[in-house]
Amino acid sequence: MSEKSILLVEDNPDDAALTVHALETNKIGNPLVMARDGVEALDYLFGTGSYAGRSPADLPAIVLLDLKLPKVDGLEVLRRIRADARTRLLPVVILTSSNEEEDRIEGYTLGANSYVRKPVDFDDFVRAAGQLGLYWLLLNQGPPSVP
Repeated sequence: MSEKSILLVEDNPDDAALTVHALETNKIGNPLVMARDGVEALDYLFGTGSYAGRSPADLPAIVLLDLKLPKVDGLEVLRRIRADARTRLLPVVILTSSNEEEDRIEGYTLGANSYVRKPVDFDDFVRAAGQLGLYWLLLNQGPPSVP
């Protein structure tokens, strides 16, 4: 069985590159799928749009979800993930620069598994990504696949 992927939903190319670098630095080798907006993320997860034909049963191990996204924002992506039986149990970590209390409350209300504020400092970001990878990809036991 192949390693499960990580779905990174991030519209900022600098933050995406930093996340990729941080995962590589921490030797997290899971395949990384990039979605640059909420529509692309939903298309990937549900096998629609430009991902038509991709099996929605082949879910990533985790979704790293930014909140401030074009087309469909991160909270709406999370809402749609939790509304579908196929993705309801998929681990979703909000990884965002937002420190707004209402974003945290809404994220958890909608079923986020975790809310992580992106550290501004590069070294802190690399450490945080390593800890996320260690926990969510190695220690955490995700839910069984839903048929």
